[in-house]
Amino acid sequence: MSQLFVKMARKISAGWVLDADIEGFFDNINHKWLLEHVCMDKLILKRWLKCGVIDKAGLAATVAGTPQGGVISPALANWTLNGLEAGLTEHFIGKWGTVRTNKLKLGVIRYADDFVITADSKELLENEVVPWLESFLAERGLRLSRSKTRVVHIDDGFDFLGWNFRKYSGKLLIKPSKKNVKAFYDELRRVVRSMATATQEDLIRALNPKLMGWTAYHSPVVAKETFSRIDALLYWRLVRWAKRRHPRKKKDDIRKKYWRTVEDRNWVFAVNAAKKDGAEDVLELYSLSSTPILRHLKIKGEFNPYDPKDEAYLEETLQTRMKRKAVFFKRWARLYLDQQGKCPVCGFELTEEADVHHIVYKVNGGSEALSNKVLVHPTCHRQIHSLGLKVVKPAPV
Repeated sequence: MSQLFVKMARKISAGWVLDADIEGFFDNINHKWLLEHVCMDKLILKRWLKCGVIDKAGLAATVAGTPQGGVISPALANWTLNGLEAGLTEHFIGKWGTVRTNKLKLGVIRYADDFVITADSKELLENEVVPWLESFLAERGLRLSRSKTRVVHIDDGFDFLGWNFRKYSGKLLIKPSKKNVKAFYDELRRVVRSMATATQEDLIRALNPKLMGWTAYHSPVVAKETFSRIDALLYWRLVRWAKRRHPRKKKDDIRKKYWRTVEDRNWVFAVNAAKKDGAEDVLELYSLSSTPILRHLKIKGEFNPYDPKDEAYLEETLQTRMKRKAVFFKRWARLYLDQQGKCPVCGFELTEEADVHHIVYKVNGGSEALSNKVLVHPTCHRQIHSLGLKVVKPAPV
């Protein structure tokens, strides 16, 4: 999403997009090609590919492809399409040279088996890129779906990974796609209908994870209007749910039973419920429109999670992302108290700018547990990585 914004947001950016769709991707991946080109233990890879699939209590052999939804399928998809962007660029450099190729505004944005290719003209995509792409895929036992693959202009927009990318008066806006929104609301409607006789508490507990997960996915894009619309649609769906449970009650009585005022918010669908410790608390339906819009923090392209030189950058990025979440401050406070407010490197008092350092580096398998973290001054943090210092976690008092 962020890479597409980088590639297409400016006025001089590429204006045309090849919205590619591979026909039966996971069903047709060529096993022979994978075994010859993927750099890993060939025996393990072969066992993954040839292990078969159990369906309806029967074992089916896997002659080609890999089960969609399998734990290894995303990795196989990435390995299969690795080299797409580099190969496309090399093809045009070899044909037209570096200077002309740079002017074509070519770009490949890929997530597993979903990808789009940008360029400065429709003719380039149809006459040059598509034939090369078909050859690239044919080596791997794949082919484009003619009915679903299309070339579109950014002013007309296109859907990718559940979002719609489109320029309005020259400004690129990324919104939840209509298809994705409809599928989500249909799922909410199904849940409410299936729980017609359930308690209000059970209904809220069934809906909240879905609401939180969907909004978390779309929170980096222009989604406030969509969130408010889903809130309104869900409200009327819940009104119908409540009226069906109490057909003889007055509307005001139903409202008082299921909706209440919480702080400065009215019409909150909520109920008193017991917490894990037994104490009573108010359980309320998650409000989509209350979700803050926070732009995605993009990882730099040359970042390597297995390179110790990038450990400092990884820690900085993780900390920046975690600061957006309330749980970060609880963990920060816990570390501060365990260390008695002192930096384990210099011994001086910690400040609000303190960094979180992983004792065992993430690249070496270090976990996100608090036992593997310490708070250090930003200057001390830089010294740890530049001088290779070892940090010992202070014993809590």
